Amino acid sequence: MEFSPEDAGRSDQDFLCKVLGAVIEAGATTLNIPDTVGYNMPEEYGAMIKYLIANTKGSDKVIWSAHCHNDLGLATANTLSGIVNGIRQVEVTINGIGERAGNTAMEEVVMAVHTHPDFFPVYHTINTPLFFRISQLVSSLSGMVVQSNKAIVGANAFLHESGIHQDGVLKNKTTYEIINPETVGANTINLVLGKHSGRAAFRSRLQDLGFGELSDEEFQVAFNSFKALADSKKRVTEQDLLALLSDQVSSSAGDKATFVVKSLQVVSGTSFATATVQLQNTVTDDVLIDAAIGKSGPIEAVFMAIQRLVGKKIRLLKFDITAVGEGVDALGQVSVKIAEDKSVASASDSDESTEKIGAPNQATYHGHGADSDIIQAATKAYLNAINRLVANENERIQGERQVDV
Repeated sequence: MEFSPEDAGRSDQDFLCKVLGAVIEAGATTLNIPDTVGYNMPEEYGAMIKYLIANTKGSDKVIWSAHCHNDLGLATANTLSGIVNGIRQVEVTINGIGERAGNTAMEEVVMAVHTHPDFFPVYHTINTPLFFRISQLVSSLSGMVVQSNKAIVGANAFLHESGIHQDGVLKNKTTYEIINPETVGANTINLVLGKHSGRAAFRSRLQDLGFGELSDEEFQVAFNSFKALADSKKRVTEQDLLALLSDQVSSSAGDKATFVVKSLQVVSGTSFATATVQLQNTVTDDVLIDAAIGKSGPIEAVFMAIQRLVGKKIRLLKFDITAVGEGVDALGQVSVKIAEDKSVASASDSDESTEKIGAPNQATYHGHGADSDIIQAATKAYLNAINRLVANENERIQGERQVDV
């Protein structure tokens, strides 16, 4: 059983010792000490952990845990200071995602311990070569982009532009690289894939990327997506494959999609754009078609047409688009966040309706899509999010029916 005192970092330490001693006596086996608002300095957090362990009755019977937030950019530093002073469990996240400024980044803590085996009184058994791939997968599915200069897993983490740095790395990598890129799974693949690559080479690459457990059906879907992309690109990169696989994982998550795109046609100009969308309802097998005009461009037109086809009014809360790789044939990755607008009036009709739409506890849904055509990628992402919304709604209705019975 784990006990976690809220905002321990700003609490009276003697009072904390009494509370923690009482919960140990009550049966707690793990004591998690959170810096809930990211307030503590590393020396301050470490000293608090040391004091609590030394002055809490029964402290030797439990595991001490750290949970740090990054409001001042010190989550990793505080967690490491905690480890030095007795912490033996750390609560972390991939890429440091979390509330507000985020939580402690798992990859940063692990690699700090990894590179300083004689400094920290602990060791790890983490499969570090998967860090880079998992980071990209989490980024794709969460819609939270990893900044290029992010430690360990950022796109620039192992790039050297300065002339003196380049010269040093060429002569001896350890001059400017404290971590071998391969250790965290960056730049490890030399096999180039293209339109002439076969199933064996593709399967080998999937295994290298950590997707070796795909079923035959899942593998075929991935292979078909790869071949379609390879027909439009001379060279398919590791980042392209991760984007495609993330897209597939996102699309297949949860229940089977209720709506799938049958066809999409867009005409765009300087004044407005039109979109004709054809969807298939996989539950009823009905084929639906509608068209819409977007004053702000083709993506707005597509989204408006889809809303009408699925019979829901959707509010777009977030829309992110990034390019995977370089060149005009680069894949476009789109992430969206939506919520259903159930207000009677539109958002422009009154302030009250706007407040209803933006309620903090309102259910939101994420969608992800990747394609060399950014309009197709946006369509995939938007429909992916709507399918999640519909699946959740159907599950709720089914639950209500079971209760009624």
